[in-house]
Amino acid sequence: MVCRKCIVKGRVQGVFFRASTQVQARRLQISGYARNLADGNVEVMACGTAAALDELQQWLWVGPAAAEVAAVICVDVNVDIPAGFVTA
Repeated sequence: MVCRKCIVKGRVQGVFFRASTQVQARRLQISGYARNLADGNVEVMACGTAAALDELQQWLWVGPAAAEVAAVICVDVNVDIPAGFVTA
């Protein structure tokens, strides 16, 4: 299992980005979370297969219809994430 932390920049708060990310993550059987940051970005921590994480990362560039993604910055990390995907 691989874990990846992504920061999604742009118009990503108030557009159902976290909830939409949760739907995608559950579809891909990814564990982790999505949460709003004080600077207006969204942080996504995701753990799953490399292929699933790659697919989620591609989706993060698109997001829900109302989102305007300017950048997605991801790094692989070594963390333990409980099962499931939550929004905070």
